Amino acid sequence: SKGSAGLDPLKFLVGDWQGKGSDGKSVQASYQFTSGGTSLLETITPGQEPSMTTLYHVDGRHLMLTHYCSLGNQPRMIADLPRGEVKSLRFAFLDATNLESPTAPHMHKVTFTVQDKDHFTQEWVLSKDGKDMPHVFTLQRKK
Repeated sequence: SKGSAGLDPLKFLVGDWQGKGSDGKSVQASYQFTSGGTSLLETITPGQEPSMTTLYHVDGRHLMLTHYCSLGNQPRMIADLPRGEVKSLRFAFLDATNLESPTAPHMHKVTFTVQDKDHFTQEWVLSKDGKDMPHVFTLQRKK
């Protein structure tokens, strides 16, 4: 389908990953296709914190995500649909459910930077009281 073809550049993510957060704590992540290949499910567990899930899917000419955060809100973000090999992918805040106010803590953007098929980083940016607080995860494929 058109939706699954749009996710082709992210196929390299499927599998299990490990690494460290910017705080030095361990991070585990896994990726799998769901819904007939029309969405990509990410489960990420930073340190001893609760796991969070993010669902990626195609919406027309854009890639969308909904992040089911342990903060209890669900930010939605949008990025240009990647073409070919992904080197960098930047998602910008669109809206959120269960967000008490625009200044309440929530994930506001995320950037993927791909070094190769076995190494990438995610920089999640938490917005709190209008201030950006980055959290970087450096991940490598489990072998």
